[in-house]
Amino acid sequence: MIVKRFYKDAAVDERDGAFAILLDGKPVKTPRREMLAVPSQALADAIAKEWHVQGKVVALDTMPLTRLAHGAIDGAAHRARIVGEAMNYARSDLICYRAEMPAALTVRQARDWNPLLDWARTELGASLATTKGIKHIEQSAVALAALETRLNALDDYALVATGAAIAILGSAVLGLALTLGRLTPPEAFALSRLDESFQAEKWGIDAEAQARADRLLADLEAAGRFIRLASASG
Repeated sequence: MIVKRFYKDAAVDERDGAFAILLDGKPVKTPRREMLAVPSQALADAIAKEWHVQGKVVALDTMPLTRLAHGAIDGAAHRARIVGEAMNYARSDLICYRAEMPAALTVRQARDWNPLLDWARTELGASLATTKGIKHIEQSAVALAALETRLNALDDYALVATGAAIAILGSAVLGLALTLGRLTPPEAFALSRLDESFQAEKWGIDAEAQARADRLLADLEAAGRFIRLASASG
């Protein structure tokens, strides 16, 4: 969405324990007409900055924290849908599907992905099975329930950002590892693109594919920053 800039200043005001974003002293509204107010000063300041740095037009596509806040506030009533979408990735998690060949790629996948599966088993209580090739493998009900429990335990802000991260990464394990501090956004992104990186090493980098990857990484970094700022004290 792009609209002509209609305000001069963006600021933050604490109201009823939340931090509202104001434009020329008036509260910003979400698409569902709720007040754009977030749980931490740090996140509110970052969102206000997104509004402040806009030029003659306001381009929501350039405001990832604002978009995620909209999702957290307006999507609170749709938690089951967000969790359900994340669980679709869990049922066919990227890091559970291994290449059959070449050997160099299979070794890299085992080396880099197995520690995350170990982490999911010990920290999340989810023991996930792996397979070679693209044939679907059923995960145990116990493992899936453990992942769903972790997702449901997240607050609205963390859940929205985690759902966005999982969609980018193609992996519920990697998304939760990002949210829970096991991985940084660049680390999680690199792990999600082992196959692409392997092919690029062999055949070279495609400019269009690299541009898309850069955009996805920027979105993932925004999701990680959103989670961190939303949980900041004060």
